[in-house]
Amino acid sequence: MRSLTVLGSCGAWPEAGRACAGFLLEYDGFKVVLDLGYATLPRLLEHCPDGEVDAVVVTHEHPDHCVDVSALARVRHYQAPEAAPIPLYCPPGVLAVLRALEPNPDPATVFAVHDLATATEIGPFRLESVLLPHYKTNFGVRLSAPGLTVSYTGDSGPSPELARLADSADLFICDATHQEPPAEGPRFLMTAREAGTFATGAKRLLLTHFWPGSDRALSVTQARENFAGDVIAAEEGLVLDLS
Repeated sequence: MRSLTVLGSCGAWPEAGRACAGFLLEYDGFKVVLDLGYATLPRLLEHCPDGEVDAVVVTHEHPDHCVDVSALARVRHYQAPEAAPIPLYCPPGVLAVLRALEPNPDPATVFAVHDLATATEIGPFRLESVLLPHYKTNFGVRLSAPGLTVSYTGDSGPSPELARLADSADLFICDATHQEPPAEGPRFLMTAREAGTFATGAKRLLLTHFWPGSDRALSVTQARENFAGDVIAAEEGLVLDLS
């Protein structure tokens, strides 16, 4: 089975009935989580009882992307204390956030922590990470295995690196926080139109990280102005077949 399940799709905080950033990528039995923000853990547990995943990737330290990694640590500590640590690939700031949330057990004992900037493999996947503009150190990731490439921005402002991340990807999961760009200030988040522009080389575009209250149908329409392929709005529980 090769699929992507949306665990959460909101940016900043979850709307009622939704969750923040989180995806479960499955490839021939290997399960890797991409981000695990507010309210994503219960949805993950529906698919992976006792938190049985093979790896976790966290793009950056904002809580809407990583806070439920702490909850996953509790599940593993109490439900599977003899299990091997789960590989966790993240920037260094993520571990500091997890320790501040819950120092006991130390997250570094539940997880085998790897620097996302230097890691090159995750299970069957070749891993490429790309530093992208955001308020905190944020890495976009590109996961490639035979017959499948999935790329994910985490949060990002406009950057030429995004086109490289998306190029030839079977699925490009892209930040689409805004529907109109902010009037001033540095750009650390994107619009759906910009997501469509940078996704040009990908086969499918999955918009995510919607600001709470956003009209998602409008975001899809805006992305389609610049992207000719399939444009999908992330929705909790959505499962995309990647076979």
